[in-house]
Amino acid sequence: MTDGLPDKRQVAASFSRAAASYDSVAALQRAVGSALLGRLPEGFVPERWLDLGSGTGHFSRLLAERFPVAEGIALDIAEGMLRHARPLGGARRFVAGDAERLPLREASLDLIFSSLAVQWCADFAAVLGEARRVLRPGGVFAFSSLCVGTLQELRDSWQAVDGFVHVNRFRRFEDYRQLAEDSGLRLLGVEQRPETLHFPDLRSLTQELKALGAHNLNPGRPGGLTGRARILALIDAYERFRQPEGLPATYQVVYGVLQK
Repeated sequence: MTDGLPDKRQVAASFSRAAASYDSVAALQRAVGSALLGRLPEGFVPERWLDLGSGTGHFSRLLAERFPVAEGIALDIAEGMLRHARPLGGARRFVAGDAERLPLREASLDLIFSSLAVQWCADFAAVLGEARRVLRPGGVFAFSSLCVGTLQELRDSWQAVDGFVHVNRFRRFEDYRQLAEDSGLRLLGVEQRPETLHFPDLRSLTQELKALGAHNLNPGRPGGLTGRARILALIDAYERFRQPEGLPATYQVVYGVLQK
């Protein structure tokens, strides 16, 4: 299940480079994170929260607004994101760290909020184990992620052109569900929901992925420049998916809420 997931150093470097451009193209990320906030248990008020994979700090700031008395920690593997987020506030502490090996004490948190970050973690069981370790009894781990089927239109179009891996690989939804059920945490809910964006042309999509730092990070991706003929073939292949709203890019989003 971990085969083919990106190297963490590449992920950290890519998102660090994208820090300045990320928020300008993060409409989907904001919609998904807002939906995740809406899935927190009613009446739940943490004393100490962690924004895991905090990125530019957008949701750290929303968490600080929602829980003004609580102490907040923003943690990300990409130091460039933390440098961008720190002056904007929200969290009390900004920490460079790995979701699979949290630099936090046992039973030190009431909430772990993680939106569209754990898809980059090869060992999601380790992420869940760390959540169980650092949460206090009654604490909540709320996450959103991406699963198989994400950017399927782009994947199928490249497959028609050359058969190489040009699109990031993701875990199956069934694996998320099973790992959550086996985590030792109480599963309050897990579901998969598609979200489709539309673009006027292929260039707009690929430029957005690059601005997000989420362009192809897979091992086994083709090296070197992509030839003009292959790009034209890709454009032709993708045009088969065109809808009245534009070229679709579908994200298969996983939402999960667990409690210790």
